[in-house]
Amino acid sequence: MNHESSQSTDQPSKQAITPSIDQPDTRTDRSFDAIADHFEKKVYGGLKGDIRLAVLRRDIFAYCTQMSQTLGRPLRILDVGAGLAQIAIELATQGHTLVINDISANMLEKAQANAEIVKKDLDIRWYVCPYQELEEKLAAENNEKFDLIMCHALLEWLAEPAAVMDFFDKHLTENGALSLCFYNPASFDYRNLIMGNFNLLDNTEYKADNKKSLTPNHPVAKEEVESWLEARHYQTILASGLRVFHDYSPLKRGGHNDPEAVIRMELRYSQLEPYKWLGRYLHILATRQA
Repeated sequence: MNHESSQSTDQPSKQAITPSIDQPDTRTDRSFDAIADHFEKKVYGGLKGDIRLAVLRRDIFAYCTQMSQTLGRPLRILDVGAGLAQIAIELATQGHTLVINDISANMLEKAQANAEIVKKDLDIRWYVCPYQELEEKLAAENNEKFDLIMCHALLEWLAEPAAVMDFFDKHLTENGALSLCFYNPASFDYRNLIMGNFNLLDNTEYKADNKKSLTPNHPVAKEEVESWLEARHYQTILASGLRVFHDYSPLKRGGHNDPEAVIRMELRYSQLEPYKWLGRYLHILATRQA
């Protein structure tokens, strides 16, 4: 969640960042600073958010436990474009060292409030800035490297998403892991096919109103992300779909009336072919082999 503002401080400001006025046909990195409350309610205020976190917890926590045991120490973890940083904060409660970054001061202020609820000391450093400016801050820490870098729901909001791979390469340890969670453009087409929104699919000029809409206009397909990873010699450990059926069910009946059952089935099918590729978001965990 990056970059309509140029503000960069080591600690979140209490003053909201004013987003710049979008120029026609000009792509900029997206910040949710102006709609932080709407983001929190829309993304994490219901079952959709619960499903998202359940899949990410399963994928990431098991791997971190295994990696920490292998290394014999807590992990150094970076969360880029962290937003509300739920997964990062939970990893900190497990004893890992976290650096949490987002361009939005308002989003990180909410994340810090959540971290303060935890009744224990957490090893977290917070940086409010675009990820491009995070480079300078990490260089001041002797070009700090991380065992795991998480980048969740950020790629689709970057003006130049492929460029972030250079940043990852610089700051990932030799055998570190990269956790990429991103909006699946195939899910947009599939959902609108189910809903009968053929006129929308026929409209090649369609753009969501991103003043409040959380549907990205420039998502990256899984094939593109996979090509970045392959070109840089990453090996995919796992791939999961987030919300592989929940969003496609306009009529809620049977098991859909039981949130726990929905999450259980989402977890079951999230890593199964072909269902996982229908997820509204995709999660890829990959390591760079030395």
